[in-house]
Formats: sequence, structure tokens, C-alpha cells
Amino acid sequence: MATDDHVAAVRSFNRFYTNVAGLLREGLLGTDLTLTEARLVFDLAQRDQTEASDLRATLALDAGYLSRLIRRMEERGLLERARSEADARRQVLTLTARGRRRFEVLDRRSAGQVSALIEPLAAADRRRLVGAMAAIRDVLEPAEPPRSFVLRPPEPGDYGWIVAFHGAAYAEQYGFDVRFEALVARIVSDFASGHDPEREACWVAEVAGEPVGSIFCMRRSERVAQLRLLCVDPRARGMGVGTRLVEECLRFARRSGYRRMTLWTQDVLTGARRIYDRAGFALVDEQPHSDFGPPVVGQNLSLEL
Repeated sequence: MATDDHVAAVRSFNRFYTNVAGLLREGLLGTDLTLTEARLVFDLAQRDQTEASDLRATLALDAGYLSRLIRRMEERGLLERARSEADARRQVLTLTARGRRRFEVLDRRSAGQVSALIEPLAAADRRRLVGAMAAIRDVLEPAEPPRSFVLRPPEPGDYGWIVAFHGAAYAEQYGFDVRFEALVARIVSDFASGHDPEREACWVAEVAGEPVGSIFCMRRSERVAQLRLLCVDPRARGMGVGTRLVEECLRFARRSGYRRMTLWTQDVLTGARRIYDRAGFALVDEQPHSDFGPPVVGQNLSLEL
């Protein structure tokens, strides 16, 4: 739930950025165009012709307001309109030569303004800035989720991501405290500092270059393997990432000569439990505990390989 502090922070940032970008000045970037007029010019410049209905949807403007805006800009010689050849009920808009020159001025000044803003920054700060802007857009206007992912061995930084992801996700979703993150950190540290690559492995699921899931196959005894730390980022759920990670873990365990695989899960992890059930794991025993704060039921599952 958004708190008053969240709301105040977003409003404060909006005021800061509109001031930095000069969006409240009478003419945008020293031209005679308002912010809305400049955006309309920019969109029209991206193609030879644009239907008014498409422009209204893109800019999310009221139909009456957009109609008045188009009329004013037509009177100033910046655009012209005509009936669509495919449907006479539709209007097609085109920038005039004067309108395209106005766009070129806006485009050049806008690029110069941004360049002047970020040029003094250190390279690391520029990357932070661009990454933060991408994160804002991703959160507020999520793109269509990718349909593909890859599994790969862990790379530098992945172990830290696994610990951080578990700590943050389990605290947010289940209320687990820092003791759970500490447990994950110990498991990952033990694996990273020394494991037998012939009989132990980790896989990271990646979407568009970013980690979205992980799983470990670890040695419990000569004949028994243990599945540990299955996780899937909620943004990647529904893609089959969790199922694929478990399948790969089981294949590795069989190739490595294990005869049985065990795992310890919690009753609140219902999505993971469905994956384990489909893979053939059976409940061995369960025990209530509060090791990580909230009361849960720890469940030991097993599968003969």
C-alpha cells in the first residue's frame, strides 16, 4: 500500500524534474511551442502521415482538446490535415515544411540540453541515471513479458543476487526476517567457496540479460542429492522458469549418480510446492516452526531418481 511518504517522494521528484527540464517555461526550449504542442510535433515527425485517432490514443488527450490543438497548429502553418483515402471519416495529419523545421530545432535543442545535463557526470553516474530511468519506466509501464529464457551457470554477481533476491522477496511476500537471508547467505557461501562440480551445480535463469531465477543441486550424501534455493522473480512467473529449473536439477542429479533427491520447503510456498508435486516429489514429514519469524510449516519432500 502506498504511504504518504511514497506519495510525497513521487510528487517531489516530479517538481524537481520538471524544473530541471524546463517544462514549465512559457515556450519549450526557447520556441513558441508549449510542451503539449512540442510533443504533438515530435510524434508527427516520426512518420509521413498520422491518423488523428492514433495520435489521440498515443498522447492520451481529450478528443475536443486535441481537435482545438490541431486547429491552432494548422492555422500557424505547422501541420495540414486531409481525409483518409481508406476511410473518409478519419483525418490524416502531416507536418508541413515549416512544422518539420520547427521539429528539427526542438530535436537539436533537446539533445543539446540533455547532453549538457549529463556530460559533467562521471561514467558510473550516467549509468546509474539511465538505469534508474529505465527502472521507473519498467515499473510504471511494464513491457510485454519476454516469452523466452535461458539457463546458464552462475557468473560474477549472481551469488549476491540470489541472496539479495531471497532476502527481499521472502520478507515482502511472507514476512520472513533477516535470519532467513542469513541462512541463504550461508548456503550460497558454502557452495561458492568450494563445491564438487561433478556432483553439485547451480543454474541461473536469465531473461533479456537479467537473472530471474536460480536453483542448486547439492550433495547430501553419496546417494542423496538436495535441491536448494529454487527462486523465480514474480515478473518471470508464468513462463515455466521454475519447472525448467527443477527439471534441469533432476537431470543433473541422475547423471551424477544420485539415487534420491530431497528438499526442504515451507507450506506458504504454494507455487513452488505445485512444481515439486508435478515433478513427482512426495511429502515425507512436516514440522511447524518459527525459525524465520512468522509461524510456518516446514515440509521435507523426497523423490526416488
